[in-house]
Amino acid sequence: MSESTPRKKGKPNLTEMRRSARSFALQALYQWSVAGQSANEIEAQFRVDNDMSTTDVQLFSELLRGVTAGSKDLDEAYRPFLDRPLTDLDPVELSVLRIGAYELIHRLQVPYRVAINESVDLAKIFGATESHKYVNGILDKLAQRVRAAEIRARRAAD
Repeated sequence: MSESTPRKKGKPNLTEMRRSARSFALQALYQWSVAGQSANEIEAQFRVDNDMSTTDVQLFSELLRGVTAGSKDLDEAYRPFLDRPLTDLDPVELSVLRIGAYELIHRLQVPYRVAINESVDLAKIFGATESHKYVNGILDKLAQRVRAAEIRARRAAD
């Protein structure tokens, strides 16, 4: 997975920079899960091999390090919602779920709908044909458990 996120001309906005960070993080996590390299090695390699001038590098690093360090806990958080064993998940799908779970659990400043939508978009770009639907369903159920107050408040406001 050596694709990079396409860039628009001009200065990117914060949303684009974060989207790029998530895209690079997904690719790095895929490499981590398949090749077994350390997160430090992968991060250094990505910073050298990719133009990250329009990327939120801090978010990239946080996602890569947070997901690799907490992958077991993240997997346990969404495991009850899976319809198959964790070992049967495609490495891309697994990495997308881990990013989404990490953001839902640890990045409370990111609205739950944004965390889910960004993960669904990653699955659409990098995953199998229907994986985005699977990712959406799993992360929606996880959000209902870990962001219940936020979801209630949003529904009350609507």
